[in-house]
Amino acid sequence: MTDTSVLDIPGIAAVTPTWLGSCLAAAGLPRARITRIGAARIGTGQAARCARLTIEYADATPDAPRTLVAKFASDDPATRAGCAAMGIYRREVEFYRDVAPRLTMRLPRCYFLAVDEPGEQFLILMQDLAPATAGDQLAGCSPNVVHAAVLELVGLQAPTWCDATLGARFMEPPDGFFSDMYGLYNRMLTPFVERFGGILGPEALGIITTLGEARQAPLFQPVGRPFCLEHRDYRPDNLMIDTSVGSPRVTAVDWQGMRTGRPLNDVALCVAGSLEPEVRRAVEQDILRHYHAALLRAGVRDFDFAQCWYEYRRAAFAGFGLAVVAAMTVVQTPRGDRMFAAMAERYARHALDVGADEFLRT
Repeated sequence: MTDTSVLDIPGIAAVTPTWLGSCLAAAGLPRARITRIGAARIGTGQAARCARLTIEYADATPDAPRTLVAKFASDDPATRAGCAAMGIYRREVEFYRDVAPRLTMRLPRCYFLAVDEPGEQFLILMQDLAPATAGDQLAGCSPNVVHAAVLELVGLQAPTWCDATLGARFMEPPDGFFSDMYGLYNRMLTPFVERFGGILGPEALGIITTLGEARQAPLFQPVGRPFCLEHRDYRPDNLMIDTSVGSPRVTAVDWQGMRTGRPLNDVALCVAGSLEPEVRRAVEQDILRHYHAALLRAGVRDFDFAQCWYEYRRAAFAGFGLAVVAAMTVVQTPRGDRMFAAMAERYARHALDVGADEFLRT
């Protein structure tokens, strides 16, 4: 991987053949002369922007990448400032640089990683995972894809399960953006209700607002045990899905929210956010049992299925925090509004279905 201390962070226009050739050589590939680079924007990300780079060579070895994905900071100054305050650009670079090598989950190879000191500009050059395509939060996923995505989480969670060395490093700092989640959620709740109150069903709106009154709710409590590293935005838009093979292959990207947290948070975000309620109810127990068995095979101990199901119910409110806070933090778009409304409705229905409202009364 490139030594980021010796290369500046270019904008998309500055990713020239000469610069990219030096970058790939520094990442360990044989030096080859690049003659042309094409760039086309991809994805619908609101916190960052991505482009697919098409690379033409005068001469190259077979392992030289013909396409790469470049991930840059948002074009919007307010979004960049908010992302810097939350540390999310810096965190994604740290994930790929420091954490990814110890994991067993499927991840893209990175060729360049850099973030500036304020944390407002960054660049990641990574493997193009085509023919895999990004999921769609609005459309959701099939149960088979969700099952594969949940099993991929074992490769993140088992290697970091209750690891205090990693857990302490990536814990939310006392002055961090999310350190007072109770206050943050309630500050965002009023404008969220103003924007989405006429769209959401009454039951969904009711439990979303009730959560804001329940300081004892799991969303507002310290992490506790069990803990591990969590993606914190593990949903279709952040999953690259390859269905060209027999069983779906899922690769998680967008690690900007990575933090120490409860393992079932990512599971609940994925299952509840990716499936319509009637489909989810029919498959979630089986998905959870296969996930739990995979954790045990990967070496996790003292975690029986009853505790797994309890943690899954407790994790139901993780989606509330994601939907409410993210909707009011990133730049507003029509698709974003539809997406956040769908997320909020699905997560609320999930919380009610698994009886998570119990945690609001204790």
